[in-house]
Amino acid sequence: MKNLLDLRGIITVLNTPFTDEDAIDLPSLRRNVRKALKAGVAGFLVPAMAAEVGKLTLEERRRLVEAVLDEVGGTAPVIGGASAESPEQRVQIAGELVAAGCSGVLVSIPYRNEAQYEQEVRAVAAVNPPFLMLQDWDFDGYGVPVPLVARLFEEVAPFRCLKVEVTPAGPKYSEVLEATRGRLHVSGGWAVTQIIEALDRGVHAFMPTGMHAIYTRIHALYQRGDRDAARNLFERVLPVLAFSNQHLDCSIHFFKRLLHAQGVYTTPRVREPIRPFDAHHARIADELIERVQRIEEELACS
Repeated sequence: MKNLLDLRGIITVLNTPFTDEDAIDLPSLRRNVRKALKAGVAGFLVPAMAAEVGKLTLEERRRLVEAVLDEVGGTAPVIGGASAESPEQRVQIAGELVAAGCSGVLVSIPYRNEAQYEQEVRAVAAVNPPFLMLQDWDFDGYGVPVPLVARLFEEVAPFRCLKVEVTPAGPKYSEVLEATRGRLHVSGGWAVTQIIEALDRGVHAFMPTGMHAIYTRIHALYQRGDRDAARNLFERVLPVLAFSNQHLDCSIHFFKRLLHAQGVYTTPRVREPIRPFDAHHARIADELIERVQRIEEELACS
């Protein structure tokens, strides 16, 4: 992309569909990509935490990325997920994603200290991705220090994007944007529960899973100046977010169940180990899925 700051809107993080035999279900994945493109998403991220990436083999990861790149056909950016347990694996995977033709590479690097973090960022950047997106993931804290983010942005040429998933997300968005004078592309992932606040703060993009038509409509309403309508639609799905965002595993269970109910995924299967989804979860999830489907039907008619 000529200007990454033009990458605005919804960047869908794709759940990995499995068959009843626990194999990757590429036809279901392709249906999800087509559904998201029809809804007007700005791009895709694959594979990431919502894809159960830690339970996928390297070959499965490659097949997912290849299928998405093929289905998208260059019509939208595809960001390849290079997160892995070791620095060496991250570098290897990042290089493969660049060679495959991904528009950019995302990597989540645990922050232990400034020297360690900088070294591992520079190692991934050395494979020269079109752009590097760092995943600032810290569900119990504030993540990577803002001064370090700003310095790496100035010194590491591929580092152009930051995906913020910290607690609280709002102030971090503003601090990062101010520290980089609005030149760093900032997106919200798990913190999509603050989408209206994030839009008010100037965040460029959002990375949820599922509910493509709803999220793209919220963003479109806000961008055309109808903040009240955007907020009203967002508030209609808050019960869904309150339920699904209890834990990452709960979110994976829920959105696969939703995609299955929509006829997009052949099964709602998740891969073990994962936190259980009991009968009470299932009942509430099905009630919320009915809510989502009603809203989507209304949007299709409006």
